Amino acid sequence: MAEITYLEALRQGLEEELERDDRVFILGEDVGEYGGAFKVTDGFHERFGPDRIIDTPISEAAIVGAAAGAAHMGFRPVAEMQFIDFISCAYDILTNYVATARYRAGLSTPLVVRGPAGGYVRGGPFHSQMPEAAFFHTPGLKLVCPATARDAKGLIKAAIRDDDPVIYFEHKYLYRRIKEDLNGADDVTPIGKARVAREGNDLTIVSWSAVFWKALEAAGELEDEDGAGIEVLDLRTLVPMDDQAIVSSVKKTNRLLIVHEDTRTGGVAGEITARVNEQAFEWLDAPIRRVTAHDTPLPYAPTLEDYVLPQTADIVTAARWLLAY
Repeated sequence: MAEITYLEALRQGLEEELERDDRVFILGEDVGEYGGAFKVTDGFHERFGPDRIIDTPISEAAIVGAAAGAAHMGFRPVAEMQFIDFISCAYDILTNYVATARYRAGLSTPLVVRGPAGGYVRGGPFHSQMPEAAFFHTPGLKLVCPATARDAKGLIKAAIRDDDPVIYFEHKYLYRRIKEDLNGADDVTPIGKARVAREGNDLTIVSWSAVFWKALEAAGELEDEDGAGIEVLDLRTLVPMDDQAIVSSVKKTNRLLIVHEDTRTGGVAGEITARVNEQAFEWLDAPIRRVTAHDTPLPYAPTLEDYVLPQTADIVTAARWLLAY
C-alpha cells in the first residue's frame, strides 16, 4: 500500500471503527459538515450521517457530558476537542465524574476524548499545550500518545474498543509530517505496551508523541559522531505505563534519559524517575536526567518557542553528559 500520513491513519482507524460497530459515533465542534478543524473527520458526515457524526455547541463540558451519558447507555462515543488545550473546560466532568463512574456506581463508560495536542507549530499558549500531566494522576482514565502513523491508527482503534475512558493525545505537528506504509489489516496497538524503536547498549531514552522523533534523531547523531549505542523507547501509553519495558531497558544500558514536551515541574518524567529508582536503582551507573519544556506558557515567537520546547540538540547534550558520567 502507499504511504499514508499520521492524520490519514487516524482517520482510517476512526472510519473502520464506525463501520465495524454501529454503537460508535463522533461528536464535537465542527466535526460534521466542515470535517473538523484539521479535517480528520472530512467526509464522515456524508458517509455516516448526522446521527453518528454530530456537531455540538462550543462547550467542552457539554460534549464530554453527553458522551458519558451515551457511554452509560451502551454507545461508544468519540468526543473531539477542537484543540486539546480546551479539555481544561471539561476537567471537572472528566476527573470527578467520568473517571470515577465505574468505581462509584458500576457504570461502564467506554468513551474516547481525542484532540490535537502539542507545540512546534507556533500556535501560542492556547493552541500548543501538552496537558498530559493534568490527567496523569487521576485513577480511572487511560492516556495514550501515539508517535507514529501505525500507532495513530492502532491506538484509536484500541481506545474505542476499551471499556474504560481514554484520553487520546494526537499531535498536530505530526499530522502531515509523518508517513508510513500500513498493510490495511485490522492492526490494534495494545494500550499499555511500549515499543523499542531503536536498540542500543549505552543509554536508554524514553519518550513519546512528537518529541520521540527528536529523541530518535539525537540517537542517530550520537551513534554517527560518538559511536554510542542509544536505545529509544516509545512509551506510546502513559496510563497504564509499561514499567517492565522501561526497567528492562535500564537494566540493559544502565543509563536513563527521559524526554517529554510537557513542562518540567510535575511532569511525567518525575514519575518515571521514581519508578526506576524503586525498581532498578542498583542497575544505574549515572543519575537519571530529563529533557523537558521550560516551566512557562508557550510563546508565539518562533525563536522563543524553540527555546522553550525540547530540541534535538538539548537531547544530545544531556545524553553526552550521561555517557561521560
